[in-house]
Amino acid sequence: MIKKKFGLAVKKYREQLGLSQEKFALSISMDRTYYASVESGKRNISLQNIEKIANGLNVSLSKLFETMDTIL
Repeated sequence: MIKKKFGLAVKKYREQLGLSQEKFALSISMDRTYYASVESGKRNISLQNIEKIANGLNVSLSKLFETMDTIL
């Protein structure tokens, strides 16, 4: 459940930026298929990649995790 919540939180912020998965993944130097699996909750992501995504979204780690609590 935590992977799904994290993915939905990330998706929310990416969509607010108006970016496709492909454009966002490219902007943070991450493979698009890897990134897509994060958003879909299928990937057990590392802390380093969580930080990379948060920085790309211009959101603090704490804000990203707080957002997870509001989902589902």
